[in-house]
Amino acid sequence: MSVQQLTLQPFKIFMTKADVINQIAEKTGIDKADVSASVEAFFNIVKTNMASGHNIYVRGFGSFINKKRKKKIARNISRNTAIVIDEHYIPSFKPAKIFVNKIKNSDKVKQLAEK
Repeated sequence: MSVQQLTLQPFKIFMTKADVINQIAEKTGIDKADVSASVEAFFNIVKTNMASGHNIYVRGFGSFINKKRKKKIARNISRNTAIVIDEHYIPSFKPAKIFVNKIKNSDKVKQLAEK
């Protein structure tokens, strides 16, 4: 009897854009190049419209919004000086309630939280 070594791969808790493209291509049967072009077009549309000041709402998924940050005074601790940070906008994502509930009720997420 011989004992074989098992090589365990670590569980990935994140997905790359390539992983998303591969899964969409597998589930839909569409060519990866076409799926990649569609995903890239989606991201470009989101970035372009948000840069123009528009918010994007995807029903059942969430909203891509520009959040306003107020003007504030911060400290540069290395020089011990005050820095004024002007009012600015940052991109943000707010998930839809359906999306949040799906994650809350996911058994896999609960298992990961216990580890």
